[in-house]
Amino acid sequence: MLALRLTDDIEDRLDALAKRTGRTKSFYAREAIMRHLDEIEDGYLALDRLERGGGRVLLDDVEREFAQDLTRP
Repeated sequence: MLALRLTDDIEDRLDALAKRTGRTKSFYAREAIMRHLDEIEDGYLALDRLERGGGRVLLDDVEREFAQDLTRP
């Protein structure tokens, strides 16, 4: 169970969306959380890694490794 307070503006928008679509406000709150939870977790993991001084991984290295994995039987 989760309870949260929304600004009047957000509450009004959510209310209007729910009425227009016949869905509940809870449905849209769940949808929003599910769609963005991965991004939020990734952000915190990245900050944690930076704070711990973890080594950097270059995108070129990741792409090269990924390409090699695709060509392996």
